Amino acid sequence: MPELPEVETVRRGLQPVMEGARIVAAEARRKDLRFPFQKDFVARLNGQTVTGLGRRAKYLLADLGSGDVLLMHLGMSGSFRVLKPDEATAPGAFHHPRGKDESHDHVVFHMSSGADVVFNDPRRFGYMKVIPRNALDEEPLLKDLGPEPLGNEFDAAMLARACANKKTSLKAALLDQRVVAGLGNIYVCEALFRAHLSPRRLAATLATKAGQRKGVAGAEPTDRAEKLVEAIHAVLNEAIKAGGSSLRDHRQTSGELGYFQHSFQVYDREGQPCRSKGCDGVVKRFTQNGRSTFWCPKCQK
Repeated sequence: MPELPEVETVRRGLQPVMEGARIVAAEARRKDLRFPFQKDFVARLNGQTVTGLGRRAKYLLADLGSGDVLLMHLGMSGSFRVLKPDEATAPGAFHHPRGKDESHDHVVFHMSSGADVVFNDPRRFGYMKVIPRNALDEEPLLKDLGPEPLGNEFDAAMLARACANKKTSLKAALLDQRVVAGLGNIYVCEALFRAHLSPRRLAATLATKAGQRKGVAGAEPTDRAEKLVEAIHAVLNEAIKAGGSSLRDHRQTSGELGYFQHSFQVYDREGQPCRSKGCDGVVKRFTQNGRSTFWCPKCQK
């Protein structure tokens, strides 16, 4: 599934052709994706101006002049293509190519900017939904999400409070969207490596022992929490700058693949030498919570 950097790259690719433009006509070429489309889905989009295009975790949010918001999720294999009279592009950056079969073009937005924005999704795990802006905070898909990892609210103190009483592994805690929104398997592996923290470490150790005794409200961050937050910020910003990681199905709206996979320190590098300076360890892989975890047992403690 695309992670935060990939979704942010898609948002930036769509912004020039959607933001400030009117949806002249919307097409839903089937009755459903992961979930059925609302009966008035197309009617609520037709003729509406996109006043802003934002992102919340792995969701794209298009503000409409009507006061509604179009919520979009790429699912496992979803991608967008931007078709203009003289070119076709595909924003986003994914480690394996995205689908190009036009038979999987399920939603099309014909924009007043002269572009057609096409949503392609072979597996149909993506979804779209129109929600009133004033009901967004109560939307079931969004209301339990944790803070944005690149937002001002996310810092070592917040992470320590979120993990203070957890009995799960550090990696499992970071993948919990209620703890921090938008992180996925790739970037958690990479951030833990940069912070030299074991994915098996107990999540509660991000808070001091004294802080743990005081309870969640009084939890105080350890140096580990400080280093981890710094690593999360760095890896996400670098991945966004590189256009994301060209994993299984991700492409940019320009059609180009992302380049961050060339900067992977541990992900998908099983059996290769550790890239930490002065470490002679070897990258290992094991299955954790049903997902592959890549790490260096020698320098990640």
